[in-house]
Amino acid sequence: MTALGMITVDTTDARRLSAWWAERLGGEVVFDAEGWFCVVSVPGWSTDLGFQYVEEPSPGKNRLHLDLVRDEQEDREAAIAAWTAAGAVHLGLRGESDFQWDTFEDPDGNEFCIAAGH
Repeated sequence: MTALGMITVDTTDARRLSAWWAERLGGEVVFDAEGWFCVVSVPGWSTDLGFQYVEEPSPGKNRLHLDLVRDEQEDREAAIAAWTAAGAVHLGLRGESDFQWDTFEDPDGNEFCIAAGH
């Protein structure tokens, strides 16, 4: 089973944008990975907002994408096989050793990510 884990926005300044959204939504920045990835939690929301540093947002890459969470019991390779069999393109494993995710494109080329629960 796959569930919505986070809504993530690309930005050239993850700390600034996450603080801005947290202030406006009455939330708080609950995770900051040295400015390259920040998470905002909003009271009453079941989904957090993520803000991911990119050097330059590109019109060719969607600026908003879904971060999905797979069941920790589900094998990563089996999950990749199932998504690609359904028409997704696996773009690779991303992140760092303690925080990784697989990036895909849907049939229209929109990127989304799937990670084990974190």
